[in-house]
Amino acid sequence: MPSDYSLSDVLERLYENQQAEAAVMELTLLVEEQGTQEVGGNVRGALWTMGENAGHIKQGLARLKKLDID
Repeated sequence: MPSDYSLSDVLERLYENQQAEAAVMELTLLVEEQGTQEVGGNVRGALWTMGENAGHIKQGLARLKKLDID
């Protein structure tokens, strides 16, 4: 079992943070409803980047977990 601060654990936690994307999107919608389109656009851009990185992180985690087992 990897330690609490192993690379695979840190990446797992990073991936879990990305799962919070839905809650952030709800806040974005609320902000946009209040007329702050620029802020909403900035958050949407950040969420898009997180989404783009999610697949790469997930693949990296799978490879690291395989190395931990081997």
